[in-house]
Amino acid sequence: MKINFTKKQFLSLMKLAYLGNWLANASRLQDEQIKEYEEAEDYIFSFAKEFGYDRYVDHEPKDGDRYFPTRYFEEETDVEILQEDYDNETFWQEASDRFGERDFFEKYGEEAIEKMDRKERFIKRMECEEKYEKEFEEKGIERLEIKE
Repeated sequence: MKINFTKKQFLSLMKLAYLGNWLANASRLQDEQIKEYEEAEDYIFSFAKEFGYDRYVDHEPKDGDRYFPTRYFEEETDVEILQEDYDNETFWQEASDRFGERDFFEKYGEEAIEKMDRKERFIKRMECEEKYEKEFEEKGIERLEIKE
C-alpha cells in the first residue's frame, strides 16, 4: 500500500504523531514509554526531509536512531498552543470531576449511591460537579484553600 500526502497534509501528520506520542508518553518515565507510539512518530519524522521539513527534525543515529522535533517545529507550528489548551482544559475538568465525585460520595454515601439508577446517579453527580465548574469558571482558584 502506498499513501500520498501533500506537503501540508504531511505537516499535519507530523503534528498528529507528535501530539499523539506526547499524550501517550509525556507523563511516563523513560522506561515506561509506550514504544509503538515513539516508533510511529520516528517513522513519520524520518520522511520530514523529503517534504522539506528537515528544519523541524533532528536525527540522532547515536540515540537509538531516533528522530526528535526541533524547537522550530515546536515554535513555528501550533503544537505548543494545542498542548497548553489541552492541559488547561484537562486541569479544570479533572478538578471539577474529582471534587464533584468526592462531594457526591460524602453527600449520599456509597450505599445510597448503589441503589440509584444510572440516570439519577448521573444527575446527582453532575449537580455536585457543576458548582465547581461554575466556581472555577468565575473565580479560578482564587477561593480555593486547604484548611488545617
